[in-house]
Amino acid sequence: MVWRSVVGKLWMTIMLLVAVVLIILGMFLLQYIDSEFTNSGDVKVLFVYTAVIGFLLSTFFAFFLSTKITQPLLQLKKAADLISQGEYRTRVPIRSNDEIGDLANTFNHMAEELDTLIRDLNHEKDHLASVHRSMADAVVTFDAEGKLILANPHGQQLVDRWNELEWLAEEQENNSRGSMHSQVPGPLFELYRTVLRVGRDMTDKVHVQSGVWSVVMAPLKSNDTVRGAVAVIRDVSEETKLEKLRRDFVANVSHEIRTPLSMLQGYSEALLDDIAASPEERQELVQVIHDESLRMSRLVMDLLDLARMEAGHMEMHFIEADLQGLLKRVHRKFLVYAKERGIRLLSSFPEAPLRIEAVDEDRLEQVLTNLLDNALRHTPGDAQIILSAKQMTFKRKPYIEIQVKDEGQGIPDEDLPYIFERFYKADKARTRGVASGGTGLGLAIVKSIVEAHRGHIQAQSDLGSGTTFTLLLPVEAE
Repeated sequence: MVWRSVVGKLWMTIMLLVAVVLIILGMFLLQYIDSEFTNSGDVKVLFVYTAVIGFLLSTFFAFFLSTKITQPLLQLKKAADLISQGEYRTRVPIRSNDEIGDLANTFNHMAEELDTLIRDLNHEKDHLASVHRSMADAVVTFDAEGKLILANPHGQQLVDRWNELEWLAEEQENNSRGSMHSQVPGPLFELYRTVLRVGRDMTDKVHVQSGVWSVVMAPLKSNDTVRGAVAVIRDVSEETKLEKLRRDFVANVSHEIRTPLSMLQGYSEALLDDIAASPEERQELVQVIHDESLRMSRLVMDLLDLARMEAGHMEMHFIEADLQGLLKRVHRKFLVYAKERGIRLLSSFPEAPLRIEAVDEDRLEQVLTNLLDNALRHTPGDAQIILSAKQMTFKRKPYIEIQVKDEGQGIPDEDLPYIFERFYKADKARTRGVASGGTGLGLAIVKSIVEAHRGHIQAQSDLGSGTTFTLLLPVEAE
């Protein structure tokens, strides 16, 4: 080591100094002997004195040089060892203004700069770690062998969850070919392998179970060598669902408006061309035009109501009321329609009042009207529909349960979760009879109104046996 070489040179310097001193003393002694002494005993005493003086001078020079050179170098070595162990605040005392002092001063300046640099790096590291942890997206980093080397909490949970799933045999084979110890989940492995091969950023969308994930993966490079990849993964399931709903909404609205517009145009042209030969035929064409205009008006009003509800701009007038009167009024209103279709419309209400502290009677009547209208349109003759209500307890809170149960054709199980979406049709066809008069928005409006009352609505159905809609409205106001 350097300090050992310096110490060796130091001792050589000491020995040379001692030798020079001894030579000078010897020359002085010889001259003195020639001139003064002839007695051998005196010569011996003089040699003893000379040896003692030489030893004292050598010791003095050794101590002096050790104090000035050796100890500062040893202190520098000790300080360097402490800095190598992470003690970046270590400093060396400066005891002289010579080269050793300059060396100590330079060493302290280096240690100070190193301490500042390490502190700044730790600060940036903590800052990046905080940003990394707080990201809502999942961020994961893999090395070139496919091992997970860094992940934020969302990324760690996502990778663990995906690695627990059972993937297709093809995905498992690809993963096993890449690396026996790869921790890259099956949906990401093909993109990961491509990024390592081409060495540039890539994006993709992966489907895992019922979710959709957007993945942006970039290579980690070091000296033009790809040593891994970092992936940012975002759950876009809701965005994808909303985009599909938007496309379906535009398509359904276009269809719902195009059909009555075509009929209005066709029948009005027939009137203009005097195709109708009799007043009765003209009256029939006018009636169709009137019905289709009403259908378009209902569609527009339903769209406006739904848009206002979803935006939170629907005015609700909550009052304390007894639902007995409202339920009986709605039942009487639909009795005539039910008799015309040969359907038995029954009711089942308790004798006790059905008091509720906050209800918008007009909106609740709209809910019941939509549900009963759907039930009448999908229930055949000689069947029955039951409108019932009762008090119950749900999650230790009082509620009023209202049910509309029909004996219609029912709803398939795969369509049941989507019936409250706008324009959703269980028959998957955009055909609607003129007499039906439906807009496809009724159940979506029903759900919005019920949720505005802090209530719940659900549907149970057996295909071919009928459907039951259940409303739960809280009795107590918020």
